[in-house]
Amino acid sequence: MTSLFDGMAGLLIDVFGGPVTYTPEGGTPRDIISVFRREPTEATDSEGHDVLVMAPTWTVTHALAPEVKRGDRILPADGITYEIQNVWPSGSPAVDARVICELYEVD
Repeated sequence: MTSLFDGMAGLLIDVFGGPVTYTPEGGTPRDIISVFRREPTEATDSEGHDVLVMAPTWTVTHALAPEVKRGDRILPADGITYEIQNVWPSGSPAVDARVICELYEVD
């Protein structure tokens, strides 16, 4: 069943995002249009509770990086390499739902 909001996450990321180089642990780097933020953002924990993520975050649709996990790395436009610490679902039931990755600086 399709939802009214299917396609919205991808559209918003296309409009407000930019290229980020994503490197899966042990994998090949690839550029993905996504959103990198240094400001706090909200996510949903595994029990459905809202949490405030104070660390830098990377937001990407699940379809563009289905394998994303702890230990993977990204290189956004700020030129600093970040490692993924946690992966949070956005809480959206949409087909193109996004994930929010909590990051820490490694360079």
